[in-house]
Amino acid sequence: MSSEEYNRLTEKVITAAIDVHRELGPGLLESVYQHCLFEKL
Repeated sequence: MSSEEYNRLTEKVITAAIDVHRELGPGLLESVYQHCLFEKL
C-alpha cells in the first residue's frame, strides 16, 4: 500500500469516526461507538 493510499484510507476512517460521534453524542460505551463505526464502514 502506498503512502497516498494509506492517507486516503486513514482520512475515511477518521471522518467516519467523527460522523458517528457527532450522530450519537458523548457518554456511550466504547462498544456502542465501535459497533456503529463498523456498520458505517
